[in-house]
Amino acid sequence: MELSVSPSAVTCFQQEWGYRQGDRIRIFVRYISGGTEPYGFGIMLDDPMDPATTVVAERMTFYMENKDVWFLDQKKLTIDCKEGDIVFLVGEK
Repeated sequence: MELSVSPSAVTCFQQEWGYRQGDRIRIFVRYISGGTEPYGFGIMLDDPMDPATTVVAERMTFYMENKDVWFLDQKKLTIDCKEGDIVFLVGEK
């Protein structure tokens, strides 16, 4: 599992979400519906407890806990910003 954060996503987090240098941002898997894609991603400020992967961008730490990486086994997650919205792009590693 690989995690990356685009420069435009960092800008969005800083300008739209009010996140600052030194913040720790957890990316997690959550249940969103019973449809064809029942799971999605959530974002929250939190302190790491058992991080599986970590990336630092503009002195902000983005991470996923070990309990959430099952959803992205052998894949790459890129966090980006499109038209002012944070988007999650899942691709092959």
